[in-house]
Amino acid sequence: MRALREEWAALWRTRALLLLMVRRELAGRYAGSALGIAWLYAQPLLTVAVYYLVFDVVFEMRFGEGAPVSRPGAYLIVGLVPWMAFSDSVSRGMMSLLEAGTLLQKNPLPTVLFPARAVLSSAGIYLPLLLVLVLAYAPYHHFKPALLVLPLLTLAMLLLWVLLAYVLAILTAALRDVAQVVGFFLGVGAFLSPVLFPPSMFPPALSWLLWLNPMTPAVLGFQSQLLAGAVPALEVWVGLSAWLLGLAGLLNLLIERSREQLIDWL
Repeated sequence: MRALREEWAALWRTRALLLLMVRRELAGRYAGSALGIAWLYAQPLLTVAVYYLVFDVVFEMRFGEGAPVSRPGAYLIVGLVPWMAFSDSVSRGMMSLLEAGTLLQKNPLPTVLFPARAVLSSAGIYLPLLLVLVLAYAPYHHFKPALLVLPLLTLAMLLLWVLLAYVLAILTAALRDVAQVVGFFLGVGAFLSPVLFPPSMFPPALSWLLWLNPMTPAVLGFQSQLLAGAVPALEVWVGLSAWLLGLAGLLNLLIERSREQLIDWL
């Protein structure tokens, strides 16, 4: 893991630059708009509101026995906000090296800066929404002590996004088709996760497919925390650890193999 340690060391040394890049990235997303920063939160909030109105108010749908909650909208929102954050982080991080190609060709900056900037910029939008969810779901979790685990779960999720975004950024630099394939899977990935329905509603023979989605452990963890105020099950931590270790190993290999060619690919 030497190559990966060197990347994280470089990221730590340039942390002030990273924070500056994140602030500029966020400012650039709403530059020239009348409502300013409010637009960053309008889209996810409206999406959440639509799902709640459709499932819980208009159609008055209800889950059967075995579901964490009876209202589908209330269940869906807990997984939907992390999923939207994941999708935004990964899609932006995947293209970050290509977008920074000219800059990297002229300046010897650590390449890890750019996927990290993309992920932290998205986190700057969606993490406050997760805090709002914690407050809004107080009637479900009652602020039980198990919520103290939530920051650890969130930190592990952010690290997962950075690793995956960096892996995909290198692969996209080498082969542009990767962006098209990943874009498709981000579009359908919510259907292969516990975002839209409890795992108990998924066909038992195919339940292993859920764990091929890197967000399944995080979504299950947030559902445990916000819907029941419970510490996430062991399978959540095992799944997260497996994804983190697997992505770390893959990223280390990609960094070593692409060190000489990466700038030329850009």
